[in-house]
Amino acid sequence: MPSLGVPELLIILVIILLLFGASRITGIAGALGGSIKAFRKAVREEDDGTAKGDKADQAETKAETKAETKA
Repeated sequence: MPSLGVPELLIILVIILLLFGASRITGIAGALGGSIKAFRKAVREEDDGTAKGDKADQAETKAETKAETKA
């Protein structure tokens, strides 16, 4: 399957511009940018929360393992 080159991509972009119009494309691009920003923020918050939770889980697991080996 042939790959898309620069001329093909330009033709696709012109067709999209004709179909949707410049103002609608800028609105879509703004909404897409806002969605990406919100997604990155959520992933960052999840990573921070998970990292803290993982440390607590690891400490709990170590304590359980020590208790089992003593018994």
